[in-house]
Amino acid sequence: MSTTILVVDDEQRMRTLLKDFLLKKDYEVVEAKDGEEALEIFGEMQEKINLILLDVMMPKLDGWSVLRQIRQVSKVPIIMLTARGEEQDELFGFELGVDEYISKPFSPKILVARVDAILKRTTQKETNTIDYGGIEIDESGRTVKLDGKLVEMSLREYELLKYLVDNAGIALSRDKILNNVWNYDYYGDSRTIDSHIKKIRHKLGKKGKYIKTMRGIGYKFEVK
Repeated sequence: MSTTILVVDDEQRMRTLLKDFLLKKDYEVVEAKDGEEALEIFGEMQEKINLILLDVMMPKLDGWSVLRQIRQVSKVPIIMLTARGEEQDELFGFELGVDEYISKPFSPKILVARVDAILKRTTQKETNTIDYGGIEIDESGRTVKLDGKLVEMSLREYELLKYLVDNAGIALSRDKILNNVWNYDYYGDSRTIDSHIKKIRHKLGKKGKYIKTMRGIGYKFEVK
């Protein structure tokens, strides 16, 4: 899935410069020459735009006005570009919901690095997906993927695997696993853990080896 960035600046030279650097990183780029055009484009492409580079000083509608209107409907990451580097302006921008604030002149390479960092951070936040050696766990969706393919797991299997990976590298006793995954209201045999582990290992295929049996103790999740 492509990542689209809206570049808003009244200077053609600046838009071209930023576009060239962003294209080298395989980003899709959409341009707007003023605030009004930026809002028009955002209205049409809101679901596709992943980040906005927004100049402050522009004709028709300045960057602050654009920022205010976009923040009423979206939390899309916004980096403000300005020739003014005063502290008061920066504080004002953060209060309105700016993610980053970069003063001109700036290094395009540094700006692109900040774009990369923000997109990585916000994407992780939205998907809440963590990768453990090819095992992807989506905490918000409570799903597990193996090398990109969905693995069908019961809720208890998911919770057991999640508990193991959250404590990666730690030897966990069967009692501790029962108390944390099945909770204190479970009075059955701890062998139920063994049967669940067997099922999880089978579903994880070769990566099932990450769940190691600790003789006389319990289990440990370790990626090596």
